[in-house]
Amino acid sequence: MTEESAMIVEPKQVETGRMKAIVREGFGSPDVLQVKELEKPAADDVRGVLVKIYASSVNAADRHNMRGPPFMLRLVLPLFRMNMGVRKPREPGVGTDIAGRVEAVGNSVTRFKPGDEVYGVCMAGYAEYGTAKENRIALKPTNRSFEESAAVPIAGFTALQALRDHGHIKPGQKVLVNGAGGGVGSFAVQIAKSFGAEVTAVTNTGNLDMVRSLGADHVIDYTKEDYTKKGQRYDLICDIGASHSISEYKRVMNPNGIFVLVGMRDVIIRRLLSFVIRARLSRGDKKFRFFVAKSNSEDLVTLKELMEAGKIMPVIDRRYPLDETAQAIRYFEEGHTRGKIVITMDHDDTSVSSGTEKWR
Repeated sequence: MTEESAMIVEPKQVETGRMKAIVREGFGSPDVLQVKELEKPAADDVRGVLVKIYASSVNAADRHNMRGPPFMLRLVLPLFRMNMGVRKPREPGVGTDIAGRVEAVGNSVTRFKPGDEVYGVCMAGYAEYGTAKENRIALKPTNRSFEESAAVPIAGFTALQALRDHGHIKPGQKVLVNGAGGGVGSFAVQIAKSFGAEVTAVTNTGNLDMVRSLGADHVIDYTKEDYTKKGQRYDLICDIGASHSISEYKRVMNPNGIFVLVGMRDVIIRRLLSFVIRARLSRGDKKFRFFVAKSNSEDLVTLKELMEAGKIMPVIDRRYPLDETAQAIRYFEEGHTRGKIVITMDHDDTSVSSGTEKWR
């Protein structure tokens, strides 16, 4: 092989080697998470992009994936195309959000090349390397670091799709975001403002200044006030967690208002309940919407453009190294996270971050 031909073939090859990754052999608390040394994965026909991961972030879905649904529920999940395993996980890895550099690509990949800085979603994202589908990643925002970019995908998808696709947000509308201090909520406040809405943010005392800095026009401390009893009405309510009854929500909605539920305590049960809820909504009150966010490269590009335009800014509460992932999820489970929790990888690269960060 000539030197010239080697230069052409090499980008498609995957270097052999080892990596550190978080795995678990069973369902349970963060105690089941272990740091292990594994073979680096290889890009294939399904997940055609091998990414050297510099950062990941914690999502509710990762926590539920770690703990698993109740045993009896695992028996019926395959009926809903959600086979997670019965006695142990089908896949040992954990984590979804990632940001990093493309290490290698499969023969069918056309959008990316080795060296590209990307962010998005992949399986087993709590690892030094991961493989992603080409349509689940996008180029990283040029003005955001790997850590900031890794904080965006799942939470950003959820907020964007809730407001744009299901809430049909319009300029000038009065929008309320309940749960504005968390990952999804902090993005929802900013995205709603980018659409020209008048935003009321509901959060706890410690997050009031933060949500104001994100652009909220009005803030409500739920530890002191109940927004359903203030007399204000809204065109769109984006609720993370479902903290009130349907009748209470109706009391604060305008006649043509829309309510979008974007979170419940258990993502698996939520997905199952969605079948029933959608059936009811198709026959009844369509003001109430419920959905499961879908990852896609088009929305990643939209979020990238919003970040590069300075319209949304990831909020990072804490950072943990990969080998402290269990501690990161324990903190997440306490329920007081401000924005996102980021997991960082200890690669040898001396310059892995770009951009600036406001919240640390």
